[in-house]
Parts: sequence; structure tokens; C-alpha cells
Amino acid sequence: MQRRARPLLGTWVEIGATSGHESGFGAIAAIQARLSRFEPGSDIARFNAMPTGGELSVHPVTVEVLTAAHRLHVDSDGLFDISLGSGSDAWCLDGDRLHKLADGVVLDLGGIGKGHAVDLAVLALQAAGAATGWVNAGGDLRVFGELELPILLRNDACGGGVREFARLADGAFATSHYAPGSRSAASRAVQAHVSVAAPRCLWADALTKVVALSSRCDHPLLARYDAAAWQHDAPRLA
Repeated sequence: MQRRARPLLGTWVEIGATSGHESGFGAIAAIQARLSRFEPGSDIARFNAMPTGGELSVHPVTVEVLTAAHRLHVDSDGLFDISLGSGSDAWCLDGDRLHKLADGVVLDLGGIGKGHAVDLAVLALQAAGAATGWVNAGGDLRVFGELELPILLRNDACGGGVREFARLADGAFATSHYAPGSRSAASRAVQAHVSVAAPRCLWADALTKVVALSSRCDHPLLARYDAAAWQHDAPRLA
């Protein structure tokens, strides 16, 4: 098993596998080029720059993530919102055509796209012949094959050190940082952390936002996606 890391998705991405590392990193770089709002030529950046009434043809991977995001928005009664409050009903997807319906609406797939990138990296590794391994994109983690990977918590408030929180086998685990009482699950004034385990990293990544914003580790959506959630008040993931 070889471990390699590379800066992608605004964080460090680590891949541990017996082979196929370049295929995994390539898959993530391709997703970043399509979905990141910071990439000028991405589908999302082009949408954000369009005037009202504009439309554009988007890549199949963008269609997949936008469809999943819309489904989560509906199922969470609006908690999951890739428009970040700028207009959840001001965009629509018709096949592979993305339409902008109002001024000011911008989309940000940071709360779901990173998880999907991890899933696609795993598929790329498997296609390249890796039977066992993991992909970790800044805390969005997926493990595959005959492997149990320990998940560690770090507690800086109590003098540092780490402790094993769980072991992950053939599944995904994601964590979001947020300030209790805040509507922003991405707040960097971190006082709490929500973690979600699910079969796919796309769902684990997105559901951390639903759990954080609802303050419910028993949110009904978790069961629908075969997921489980935890809140960590002081420790943070190592």
C-alpha cells in the first residue's frame, strides 16, 4: 500500500492504494475542472457569470451532482441549498441544460461535489486495478476493499493527542465544521463538528450539512440513505 498526496479541491487529497494513484488524482482534477466555482471554465462558474435567462449545456457529471443536490433540497425541506440562500428556485435543470431564472443566484457545489469527486476517484482506482485502498479529501473519506481504516479524533482543547473514534470499512465518512446556532454549516468559527457515515461519499458529504443545520443526528434523511451521524462538541478529526 502506497500513500500519496496532492493539493486539489482546495485541500490536500490523500490516496492510499496498491496501484492507480494517477488515475485517482486525474478523476478528482477532472471533477474540480467541471464543478468548482473557482475554476473560470467550469460549468458552475459559467452559470454564475451568466445573465438572467441564460442557459448552458453541462457535463454529465454536473448533471448527476445537480440532480442529487436538488433531490436533497426537496427531501430536506430546503435545508440543503447549493444556492446558499441566493435563490434555490432561481435555477433549473432540463436534461443537460442548466437555466438561470433570476439575477443574483449563484451556485456552490462545495457541500456535495467533493464527496462525489472522492467516489469517482475510488471508481478510477478500481478500474486501474486497485483492489483495496482509500481516498481522503480533507476529511471526506472513502475506503474500499479488504481494509479497515481507523478514524481518529484530535482534541486540542485538552492538551492535544488523538483517540480512535471508529473504524471504517467499505464505506464513506465525512465531517463538517460549524458554529452552533449558525445557519452556515461552513462557518470557520468552529465549536462543533458533525460526522456522517454512508455508503457513498457524495451522500455523507451532503448529509453533514443537513444534520448540522437541523441540529438532528436522527434526521429522517439519514435512514433513507443508510447513513448515521454524530456530533463532536469539542474534539475534531485528526
